[in-house]
Amino acid sequence: MTGPDVAFWQQRFDDGQLPWDRGRSSPQLAVWLADGTLSPPSRVAVPGCGSGHEVETLARAGFVVTALDYAPGAVALTRERLAAAALRADIHQADVLQWQPPQPLDAVYEQTCLCALHPDHWTAYAATLRSWLRPGGRLALLAMQARRDSAAEGQIEGPPYHVDVNALRALFTGTHWDWPKPPYAAVPHPSLDWAELALVLTRR
Repeated sequence: MTGPDVAFWQQRFDDGQLPWDRGRSSPQLAVWLADGTLSPPSRVAVPGCGSGHEVETLARAGFVVTALDYAPGAVALTRERLAAAALRADIHQADVLQWQPPQPLDAVYEQTCLCALHPDHWTAYAATLRSWLRPGGRLALLAMQARRDSAAEGQIEGPPYHVDVNALRALFTGTHWDWPKPPYAAVPHPSLDWAELALVLTRR
């Protein structure tokens, strides 16, 4: 597989090197919960759940949550977090390109998975996310803006990989998705000194 493998991610959890971890849920999740973009008791998946902060927040809010991650360390941390809070979620160690929900989902919260996958896999991942959602289902997406000077020379660096909005339009085409009108909010990520574009796509 092109890009980081399970061992790469597990080593990060073993070493406690988790620079993407804010130590809490993204502030954008609170916005989407407050304005009804995401509303319980929807069935929602969190691919690349990491330490499980968003899983906890969604479960606490009353969602039926499925959490997925490639690394055993992420799955263990998420299970510990949910147990400590006396909350429930369906948690899987799984390859997001292979997993399928037992029934279509109402929403997907995508924050860290796309930018963690090598771009060679983005087309397959976009198709996978569409297959998970029911018609009218929502993809709540935080697109990492990790621009690097080397991109001018055609270099691909990551993770996290820069998720350009033009690439997103090619992956999540208007044929299959309804797009909101820009501009999109930029959510700072202090730990990484970058920002994420917040947008919500609706599956046609």
